[in-house]
Amino acid sequence: MARKRIREEEEAAIDMTPMLDIVFIMLIFFIVTTSFVKEAGIEVNKPKAANQTKQKSANIFIAVKDTGEIWLDKRRVDVERIAANIEKLLAEQPTDVVIIQADKEAKHGVVVKVMDAIKEAGIDRISIAAAKG
Repeated sequence: MARKRIREEEEAAIDMTPMLDIVFIMLIFFIVTTSFVKEAGIEVNKPKAANQTKQKSANIFIAVKDTGEIWLDKRRVDVERIAANIEKLLAEQPTDVVIIQADKEAKHGVVVKVMDAIKEAGIDRISIAAAKG
């Protein structure tokens, strides 16, 4: 009688290995297909704009403060280093759009230098972020 009870308990066990395999495969799939956004790292006072379009495929953001500081990937960079930094970010995750978050008090010349550096890195589509107005 005792031998029969042990055999019934063994048959009732459920093998969890296939379910764990599926969970790990799904986890790997979601990690590989996730796109990561490279934030500029600071908040700026964006100018207001009446007409806006939303960019959906942008992964790289560059912020220009009113003091002329330029931020990319949560760190301050020089204008001369923007092209190299963007090329490095493009190697990690390709994109065709870069968004500039310029403060409304930022100097026009600094923003133009940033745009030139982005073009030098090989990106032709540049967007300027604006607040809804």
